Amino acid sequence: MERIKVGIIGGGYIGGVHGALLARDERVRVAAVSDLLAEPAARLARTTGAEIVGTAEELIEGVDAVYITTPNTKHTALALAAIASGKHVFCEKPMATSLADARAVLDAASRSNAVFQAGHNRRFAPVYATLKHLLEESGPAHSAHVKMNRGELTNPEWIGDPEVTGGFLFETTIHMFDMMRFLFGEVASLDAVGSSHEYPEADDFSMLLRFESGMHATMASSADASWLFPFERVEVFCHHRTLTTREMESITRSEGLDGRQFTQAMQQLSKEEKWGYAQEDRAFVDSIVDGAPVAVTALDGFRSVELVDACYRAVRSGERVRLSGGGVQ
Repeated sequence: MERIKVGIIGGGYIGGVHGALLARDERVRVAAVSDLLAEPAARLARTTGAEIVGTAEELIEGVDAVYITTPNTKHTALALAAIASGKHVFCEKPMATSLADARAVLDAASRSNAVFQAGHNRRFAPVYATLKHLLEESGPAHSAHVKMNRGELTNPEWIGDPEVTGGFLFETTIHMFDMMRFLFGEVASLDAVGSSHEYPEADDFSMLLRFESGMHATMASSADASWLFPFERVEVFCHHRTLTTREMESITRSEGLDGRQFTQAMQQLSKEEKWGYAQEDRAFVDSIVDGAPVAVTALDGFRSVELVDACYRAVRSGERVRLSGGGVQ
């Protein structure tokens, strides 16, 4: 079988993670890399054996599949260009940093015959895959509490610049918006309060989400919470049962009136497997080679952007934002 020629646009940390994983896949050849800065491009080329290409446009034309691992606000234009060229596209989250741009990517991907996968790696992480399985096994959840905090917005230096990230919620918290849809289904409405303390943008959020299933959840996300483990956690409350995660490290369930506890640890896995990066890259290549269903669709990417947008709207207006049939009203 002729190997799929993959090009990676963006030579930062996550580009390096995907590059190393793809270079180990016998179905793939990392053929080209591109970055506006020479050093990241050279580093990624060394680790993957790829050619350095001067522009993103040149890279797109010379490969079969494109990985977009640039800063958030650059994703839309590159995704649209790659889709227009008929390429398979893996676009890191967020798919866009505005609702209009997300709709444009969704519409373009829907018209394409090529594969489009959004980069929400948490869906593949064994902790969350196990949590979803336990929920399917035990029946519906009643409520949940979710948190995702950062200790600061200074390292790396661009992390506190909305011109690069699109806003704090688009950078990492968007993973948990996607995770809640993955676990609990579509959101019916969202209430939110936000405030700014350490940074020019809103950096502290409290949310209440109601789901179409009837369950409800709270979510908290702070950008200046200090680095206290676990910075990411999901607690799900069922009938005499609690399921709780500790980042991607472990999942514990407490059952019955006497609170029997069982913990499943994931420490034995590599970080790439533990965080789901290896699985999402395999899924992308499987969709191209075998025609497997796309694991995280353009619609999934759109919905996560929609929820971030709804949160910002709720904070600005002070009013509940209702989502009807998965769409903001």
